[in-house]
Amino acid sequence: MNNFFFPKLAADNVRKNKMTYLPYILTCILTVSIYYIVMSLSENPGLEQMTGSKILASFMTFGCDVIALFALIFLFYTNSFLIKRRKKEFAVFRILGMEKKHLAVTFAWETVYVACISLSAGILLGIAFDKAMFLLIAKIVDAKAPLGFFLSLRAVFVTILLFCLIFLCIFLYSVWQIKSSSPMNLLRDSSAGEKEPKTKRILAVLGVLCVGCGYYISITTENPITSIPMFFIAVLLVIFGTYLLFTAGSVALLKILRKNKRYYYQTRHFTSVSGLIYRMKQNAVGLANICILSTMVLVMVSSTSSLMIGMEDILETRYPNDFTIYAHSDNQKASNVQKSFDEVRGLLHESGIPVDKEIEYSYFSTPAIQNGNSFDITDFDSLGSDSSLTDLIFIPLSDYNRCMGTNKTLKEGESLIYTNRFFDYSDSSLHIMDETYVIKEKLDDFMGNGEFASSIVKTLFLVVPDETELLKKEADSLEYYFGFDTNIEEDETKHLFDVLRKQFSNRDFTIEAKQIARINFLEIYGGLFFIGIFLGILFSVATVLIIYYKQISEGYDDKERFEIMQKVGMNHREVKYAIRSQVLIVFFLPLIIAGIHMAAAFPLVSRMLALFNLGNIWLYIACTGICFLAFAVMYMSIYFLTAKTYYRIVRR
Repeated sequence: MNNFFFPKLAADNVRKNKMTYLPYILTCILTVSIYYIVMSLSENPGLEQMTGSKILASFMTFGCDVIALFALIFLFYTNSFLIKRRKKEFAVFRILGMEKKHLAVTFAWETVYVACISLSAGILLGIAFDKAMFLLIAKIVDAKAPLGFFLSLRAVFVTILLFCLIFLCIFLYSVWQIKSSSPMNLLRDSSAGEKEPKTKRILAVLGVLCVGCGYYISITTENPITSIPMFFIAVLLVIFGTYLLFTAGSVALLKILRKNKRYYYQTRHFTSVSGLIYRMKQNAVGLANICILSTMVLVMVSSTSSLMIGMEDILETRYPNDFTIYAHSDNQKASNVQKSFDEVRGLLHESGIPVDKEIEYSYFSTPAIQNGNSFDITDFDSLGSDSSLTDLIFIPLSDYNRCMGTNKTLKEGESLIYTNRFFDYSDSSLHIMDETYVIKEKLDDFMGNGEFASSIVKTLFLVVPDETELLKKEADSLEYYFGFDTNIEEDETKHLFDVLRKQFSNRDFTIEAKQIARINFLEIYGGLFFIGIFLGILFSVATVLIIYYKQISEGYDDKERFEIMQKVGMNHREVKYAIRSQVLIVFFLPLIIAGIHMAAAFPLVSRMLALFNLGNIWLYIACTGICFLAFAVMYMSIYFLTAKTYYRIVRR
């Protein structure tokens, strides 16, 4: 046999099956290029010149791991469509006398062609866009990008190695499928119809329960401390429930539609519903995958974009003043703290730095366990996990009136209260150890304190009379807040920040500057946004490809069925309406369910975003709505394209 026979045969096979191979190769190219870009960015020496480079590099490394795992699973999944469509072709080769080893050699050459095209084109595309992506992330995090071109040989090597291993695994699995089947089995697998599936009520009910439990966790989880682990539990429940609902619940739904005679006995509905029932086994997994990928895209892009857009609001909440000094005065006298603050005022005056606003107050803070309207500050057995954990902050009335410009009065045993975003206290009084405070007023506004604004614990601020016994008793444990705003440039801000840190390095002070923090925020949220967009694009492409292959596969499966229907009297117009009805039923179900998943996940995701100090719920609602509309438009575009392809296949 000619040495070039198998390479030529493999090339002809790829060319003849271009309708199924071309989207697969394009997806491989895109996946390779995205992996290379993210890997190269993590290796780029220019990243080290940015503040917070370790955080950005960790985000890139995490992105590489996610893309690698996704590529392995997804390329295996899409390759299964190729194998299914070509089983009849393999059977014909076997019948004509080609041995299993010859088929393996042919398929090996096909895999080599796909791998070479994907790796060469993907890496070249990645190299071409690598600099653009680096400039983009530099723009997002507001950093200067160095001149010059960077090529990461390590990224090239790791990318080639990873995808060669993936293609090898795909080849071995495909050869095992071919070798384990006889020619008759291959023919039967390619043309055999599905039996009508049984209505698995138990699985359908279990699916509803899993999804319902996931929704319940999302809606009822109020404590931000437990929101992150509960989020992953809810995600697993919803994913498992979604698969059960599509595999068992969809069959039950279609059979309910079939029992509705007024709906079922119409030309378009009769054909579509009956066809879907018999093929729901193979449809269900694909539909569930589309639904889950769509939900992942929407959650990822909407949440990361909310953080990026709302960064200034987050910054204002966490850093209410341009400069803040926290004096932790254990065993320090108040006079010494006041003397230190006066030193800062003197330094600002000598440097000629104007101060627009200044705020100073003292407070006493302690953790407590809430039980109704009682707060125990001695029992901390469940401090790490108890959802009743609360931070109590006591502030003298005189300090509050001075900072807020008010003239409020309190009698002994009265207090004013203010709660953070995680807490809503509604009782008229509260008990702390041996003292009872009657709540005279619940405040709508309060002095800023970044440390407590960033706390994930419930926080209760109490304004108490200056002469309260608690403040007298804890006078040696009072803490002090000193904040001021300036109107200076970034370089001056950094210089003043360094001077203050050096001056108070031997004291128990914490010094913060909003401008310095803005740089760190940009890198954290910008990195999250960048990875979120990248993964969102990758998952969107995966969604498109799954939809495309599902439509192509179903088109070939339905071709013979629609030919028979036309022979018994169905005209082209009725065929078109039946196709549209079938595609609409299946096509938009994942999008609708993904929208429901997003709505149910909204409370839990919003609480997780609150851990990042994003309290602007309307911003997250707007980002979620815009992302869903944009995704729906893309989804509609895919519908029109694939519906035409499906119709062309059926009409051939």
